[in-house]
Amino acid sequence: QVQLVESGGGLVQAGGSLRLSCAASGRIFSINNMAWYRQAPGNQRELVAQIIGGSTNYGGFVKGRFTISRDNAKNTAYLQMNSLKPEDTAVYYCAIDYQAGRYSSISRLWGQGTQVTVSS
Repeated sequence: QVQLVESGGGLVQAGGSLRLSCAASGRIFSINNMAWYRQAPGNQRELVAQIIGGSTNYGGFVKGRFTISRDNAKNTAYLQMNSLKPEDTAVYYCAIDYQAGRYSSISRLWGQGTQVTVSS
């Protein structure tokens, strides 16, 4: 069984920074994609950032403030968030697309979410 453990959320003032971590463990042959999404109350879940191999993709609202990275040896993704704004307040979810074995299909797994609150 594969698990995702997220950490790093919390309360920060506007203009501050947070670093989120997402560690995958269990029966993993490969991880194709690691991504962060967020969902604020009343809003749909939206993509924050994703990393596939060496390529990254960000939501339009990021505007250079966030950086996603991954440590393949640790099956861990990071999201460095700088210049945070109150509108960044949301639950942040990690997601991975992975294969459990060499011939397994690709499955998506979601983390439990971590709260990020930015005060004005």
